[in-house]
Amino acid sequence: MFNSYFPRWRQVPGGSQGLVVQPDERLSWTQSIAMGAQHVVAMFGSTILAPLLMGFDTNVAILMSGIGTLVFFLFVGGRVPSYLGSSFAFIGGVIAVTGYAGAGANGNIGLALGAIIACGLVYTLIGCLVWWLNVRSGGGAGWIDALMPPVVTGAIVAVIGLNLAPIAAKGAMGGSTFDALMALVTVLCVGGVAVYARGTMQRLLILVGLLLACALYAVLTNGLGFGRPIDFSAVSAAAWLGLPRFQSPVFSVHAMSVIVPVAVILVAENLGHIKAVSAMTGKNLDVYLGRAFVGDGVATMISGAFGGTGVTTYAENIGVMTVTRIYSTLVFVIAAVVAILLGFSPKFGALIQTIPGPVLGGMSVVVFGLIAIAGARIWVVNQVDFSDNRNLIVAAVTLILGAGNFSLQFGAFRLDGIGTATFGSIILYALLKLGHGRGPKKA
Repeated sequence: MFNSYFPRWRQVPGGSQGLVVQPDERLSWTQSIAMGAQHVVAMFGSTILAPLLMGFDTNVAILMSGIGTLVFFLFVGGRVPSYLGSSFAFIGGVIAVTGYAGAGANGNIGLALGAIIACGLVYTLIGCLVWWLNVRSGGGAGWIDALMPPVVTGAIVAVIGLNLAPIAAKGAMGGSTFDALMALVTVLCVGGVAVYARGTMQRLLILVGLLLACALYAVLTNGLGFGRPIDFSAVSAAAWLGLPRFQSPVFSVHAMSVIVPVAVILVAENLGHIKAVSAMTGKNLDVYLGRAFVGDGVATMISGAFGGTGVTTYAENIGVMTVTRIYSTLVFVIAAVVAILLGFSPKFGALIQTIPGPVLGGMSVVVFGLIAIAGARIWVVNQVDFSDNRNLIVAAVTLILGAGNFSLQFGAFRLDGIGTATFGSIILYALLKLGHGRGPKKA
């Protein structure tokens, strides 16, 4: 039974240009470790930024992201490549229930943690329902395809990248012309590695590009006196090993009423992730949808129980998979183990803080852009017909709602741009489908 639940992970050569490594395949262990490190690099900017905005401990967030990724891996049987990191969907609710002022530690973090656990429980129950429906249908997921055809899923994935564009642009611009130029240099570093490097180095373009950009930044600032130099004093003072600051949850009905509805957003994010990976790998992963929801929900509950943020499948890592075309799930196990080890290192937490803002801003421009292109790729691969007015309207409206961060408020529940675009796309397609074939449809 064990062998039937987990793949056998057949090893494939990793040096061939254009090779696609499927979820049930693997590279050599040396290459897999390097790819796992690259996924850690891809996720830690957002995984650390989210807790900083909410007053959570960043080392706890890193630790819980690794544990959550392993939990997800177990529930999907190692068949869906995904990394779980801090979810930005919780930020508004956490700030609302804790009154966090935006500096230092969050004194009311317990209230948020209890609500995050409750949110994870609701998410898990939704996943159990979807899992049961998949089992009842013999493993098929035709109802999902009818609900979310390629025009919808492509628009949703593209919206994730476009919605993050202002964050990337703001980070890239920084506070000076020098910062903006260094962000552009970072983009060129990644682009240069992607185009001109070969073999393993090309597949590690995110990691190599980041290191190269940081080295150039250090030369220009610490060496030549331009901009703000990198300060390593906090790294020197920090211990190599140590426990992060774990926190205990406090359960409040009011806090739960504000944060629990975020489960709907997490469902939408995970659904878009599964669809994107399915399109990229050419494998139908809908049968694992319920198990993916449950894994994400359980991971969120565990994270909240120890003082971490709610977690979600990470779009940043989709960007890495898009450009490397390596989808081996073992890579994410390695990334999770690395994250867990780093979570117990205060020195690593201090080192993260030394990465220059302009470099992270430039990396965001690249990675978030790759996410948007992954959505467009879904349309191309599935040959979506945009001469059909229904497809045209659904895609157009979805992109603008998401890119413009169109938000809706329902009492204490707020639906931000990605959520509004996701559910708006599904509902709009369903409504337009009712009249499909009753009149002219071509543009």
